[in-house]
Amino acid sequence: MDANNIGGPIPSTLFRLTNIEYLSLGFNGFNGSIPREIGNLKNLTSLSLGGNKLTGHIPSTLGRLTSLQILDLSSNQLHSSIPLVIGNFSALSYLDLSDNRICGIIPDELTKLSHLKYLNLSSNLLSGQIPFAIGKLFNLASLDLSKNKLSGSIPTGIDNCSKLKNLTLNQNSLDGTIPLEMGKILFLEKFDLSHNNLSGTIPKTLRPMYLDLSFNNLEGEIPTYLRDNPPKSFVGNKGLCGQVEGFPSCSQCQKLTLSIILSVKIFLPLTLVLAFTIFGFILLLKSKSENPKLVSRAAKNGDVFSVWNYDGKILYEDLINATEDFHIGYCIGTGGYGSVYKAELPDGKVVALKKLHHSETEDSAFVKSFQNEARVLSTVRHRNIVKLYGFCLHKRCMFLIYEYMERGSLFCVLRNDDEAIELNWTKRLNIVKSVAHALSYLHHDCTPSIVHRDISSNNILLDSNLEAFVADFGTARLLHVDSSNRTLRAGTYGYIAPELAYTMVVTEKCDVYGFGVVALEILMGTHPGELLSSLSSSSGPKIMLIDILDQRLLPPMN
Repeated sequence: MDANNIGGPIPSTLFRLTNIEYLSLGFNGFNGSIPREIGNLKNLTSLSLGGNKLTGHIPSTLGRLTSLQILDLSSNQLHSSIPLVIGNFSALSYLDLSDNRICGIIPDELTKLSHLKYLNLSSNLLSGQIPFAIGKLFNLASLDLSKNKLSGSIPTGIDNCSKLKNLTLNQNSLDGTIPLEMGKILFLEKFDLSHNNLSGTIPKTLRPMYLDLSFNNLEGEIPTYLRDNPPKSFVGNKGLCGQVEGFPSCSQCQKLTLSIILSVKIFLPLTLVLAFTIFGFILLLKSKSENPKLVSRAAKNGDVFSVWNYDGKILYEDLINATEDFHIGYCIGTGGYGSVYKAELPDGKVVALKKLHHSETEDSAFVKSFQNEARVLSTVRHRNIVKLYGFCLHKRCMFLIYEYMERGSLFCVLRNDDEAIELNWTKRLNIVKSVAHALSYLHHDCTPSIVHRDISSNNILLDSNLEAFVADFGTARLLHVDSSNRTLRAGTYGYIAPELAYTMVVTEKCDVYGFGVVALEILMGTHPGELLSSLSSSSGPKIMLIDILDQRLLPPMN
């Protein structure tokens, strides 16, 4: 049924044909999500849905198709992460997920597919490192990970993929050197590492038929046997030299190097003396400063921009440009205190900006109180608490700069069937532990202690590995710096401790109640409102634990 211009959702009746072995619906106009019922076709050996307009997640029920040899979902609009059930396809030889919006990391489960010959994950939003275990794919002939956001070095174990003919890793953020072991891949025909951050020299063992190393930070001599490649294969590497058009000869570079060394020997001692003098003067000025840990910038109109423990070069203008002046297209969530925007900085780092609803930024007393409170919160450092990098007070807006979490809130993950299934019992238990550790730190290890005031599944964020981080701690304090614990309204409906309605006093116990509700929500997969109501009644029915567990997961075995 390929290329027939068929539109609309994929009909669910199709998945009653449980004996079919080959299903190809590619290059049509199918839209909507991939139905979960696709897992009923357990005899499929080939599934091709590429070249459509499919959206949503890759359903975890695909993991039931253990006989698959070919899987093509390319050129759609699929998002979220690669499901871990990908490791179930033990017979898979062809996998193409290219040209989608798939994010997250490349899971290690993918490296279990020992029969894989063709793997294409290009043109997505994948991040993290290339798995070191990629070398387990001994039969791989073509690997394309280009046009993603991958970082880290090229794993040395990749030389175990000795049958590789095509290796395409261009347009990522890979760094480190080109592994010498690459020379062991004898059949390599195409090798593209262009547009990365690779450094070091070009290994003399590389001998592919097609090579592109352009736009990196490589240096040294271009090996003789690679000089037949066009000059464009090496452009964008200022440190390269050799007998290639447009590049200086290495003898000229050596003369220049000797000249530089001589200059350094003469001027370095003088420069060091001057540098130490300036450094000592800076230390003297810094010792007189009241705020040694705060990197601030005050504009002429009184606006304040401050960043802690970051690169110290983030400017207000960078953040405004990164979000196109807080355009709705960059908004990834809203809450009672403000809207959250995703911002990619000029250096490629991604942060979350929480633009707060407040109109007092022109009040100098408020600005000072806000700064003092923000300084206290900036000292909070715990592995399960989202990092607060800094803040900005501006006459037009006020926002906080936070660490960015790829998978969003626990609330959203639990309400998406595919993501909830990915969140197995082990991961859910780890989330409960992480939140408990974070609250213990805020309550007992911070001086003065910090009461979160709004523990809910919306304020538990997950990173690409589904590890939990408590977010928005102290936001209420930032917004109401002159409020007492007695007058401040705090919390989200459904997570607020009952006694707060009577006492109006916010204490650590309010956080503990919210934590209990979140723990039940993690077990049940939904908010435990009805359960809490029935437990509060003495005449309510007896409830077994097995009855309230999330039915989308198999019951835990131990």
